[in-house]
Amino acid sequence: MAKKPKTETKPKKRSIYGVHPGVQMVADWIESLKPKTGRSLGEWVNLAKSDGPDDLAALRQWFKDRHGFGTNAAWWLADVTTGKGKLEGDPEEYLKSAEGYLRDMYAGPKAGLKPLHDTILDLAAELGEGVKACPCQTIVPLYRKHVFAQIKPSTRTRLDLGLALAQYQGRLPKRLIDTGGKEKKDRITHRIAIEKPEDIDDDVKHWLKVAYDLDQ
Repeated sequence: MAKKPKTETKPKKRSIYGVHPGVQMVADWIESLKPKTGRSLGEWVNLAKSDGPDDLAALRQWFKDRHGFGTNAAWWLADVTTGKGKLEGDPEEYLKSAEGYLRDMYAGPKAGLKPLHDTILDLAAELGEGVKACPCQTIVPLYRKHVFAQIKPSTRTRLDLGLALAQYQGRLPKRLIDTGGKEKKDRITHRIAIEKPEDIDDDVKHWLKVAYDLDQ
């Protein structure tokens, strides 16, 4: 009896969606509170509610002067204590929110742009293991060490692939539209308009890699 030929299994595509660096930074900071200060976040909040001043500004100063926290940490802790804000430091919650951001971003009339988005992400994934996409409400930044590119569904029919090219030495083609980002100290300095699959050509691949390589 003849053996059945083995069917080749395609390798599973790597997902490059990941936790936003800002969220991870806060999560790491919260985790470090207990070993560094002797109190967890919850314990600091309870102490502030029982012993600290009621006024928000005074509470921020209390965390700084009485307990030696830096300005950012003192503000975060005071805001959380008084209910004025929350520390966005839960990676799992962020990833759940990110799914919603993507769903809303490409809902309704912009749904046709999602395949273009996915194609760009596939190209980005091929650049290196360190690449990750961290969705926000209106854009999807791509990170290596910093943001080197971003995907934005700007209209119903157009994606903009933003690129961080401030450090590029040389002339840029007209297809790369200056966003004014360099003057505004933004990471993204140029964009390429993408409206159809054919627009994601060798030029797009080239400049995406240039932006990636510049983020050393």
